[in-house]
Formats: sequence, C-alpha cells, structure tokens
Amino acid sequence: MKTLLIITLLLLTTTSHALERDYQTTWCNANQGQPHRLANGTQVDCLTATHAIEVEYAPKFYEGIGQSLFYAMHTGKRAGILLIVDLPKDQRYLNRLNETIKHHRLPIDVFIINKNK
Repeated sequence: MKTLLIITLLLLTTTSHALERDYQTTWCNANQGQPHRLANGTQVDCLTATHAIEVEYAPKFYEGIGQSLFYAMHTGKRAGILLIVDLPKDQRYLNRLNETIKHHRLPIDVFIINKNK
C-alpha cells in the first residue's frame, strides 16, 4: 500500500512537471523566446527580447514573484510570470498575484495560460 502511494505521487509529480514544460515550450515558441541558463546555474523558463519569464501553476505564484525578479536582475529584461490556470478557483491566485504586484509596485508583467481553453 505504501509503495502504491509513493508510485502514485511520483507519477502525479512527473505528469505535472511535464505539463508545465509543455506550456513553457508552447508559449515560449509562440513568443520568440527560449529557455536560458544563467551563469549561476539557474534557468529562466523563457527569455524573450523583452522579458525573463517564470512559468508557474497558479497556487505557486508566490515563488514566481521572486524567481521572475531574480531572473530580470540577471538578464536586464523585464520580469514576467506566465501563470497556468487549471481550475476556476485558481482565479483567486491570479487576484492575489495582481494585488501583490500593484501594492508593492513590482515591475512584473503577468501572462495567463488557461489549460481548459
């Protein structure tokens, strides 16, 4: 039983990461961008002519704020977050992200991809 639970969790994690990577690749290609490895070993999910984009699922938007600002600092590009919206309830995360950006006047642009459309 314990082994089955571990295997299930691993499959869900692997599937989730594969989907995020798929959205990253599709969006990045459509916006003339590409993944970019920084000198410190971290990777910008999508570097375009104007933006350093971090791709995140909506509930992880908190992480996207810090990562996108960090990547922007190291690339000289504007910070961006591509937010993957899975469910209708994920709108609350988009709202929180936008409220945080507005409140702190953060130089982050938000792009949205809706998995269900």
